[in-house]
Amino acid sequence: MQLQLKYDLPCVTVRIDYQGAHIDIPDVVVDTGSGSTLIATEFAAQVGIMPLPQDKLRNVQGVGGIEAVFIRQMDRIQVGERTLDRFEIDVGSMDYGFAINGLGMNFLLQSGAVIDLQALTIDFASQDNSLIYSE
Repeated sequence: MQLQLKYDLPCVTVRIDYQGAHIDIPDVVVDTGSGSTLIATEFAAQVGIMPLPQDKLRNVQGVGGIEAVFIRQMDRIQVGERTLDRFEIDVGSMDYGFAINGLGMNFLLQSGAVIDLQALTIDFASQDNSLIYSE
């Protein structure tokens, strides 16, 4: 699958499914420096994800500072042809002057992502470690 550069960062489109609704989120940064996958509240709200009293909360810290997020389990997350079921994401306001969403190491490791920055591609290893090539 071809990566797209946005602000000189490798990006993909991510689909999340949650309680019968879904959204395709463009320009999600493939972020090997983040332990978790993070979606901005503006996108999460479009599929009915709002903070609830029972949500787990935590602070994430990065170049932009410290951000309070809540954790929610998605029914499914998909990048290219690779899908993961019952996948947890962080949801936060991510107010940095432009929309930012990140595909973190939790997805990259669980999906067997193989990133080639010279070719600007991301592919995924199958269970037997052979590569599954997506579009």
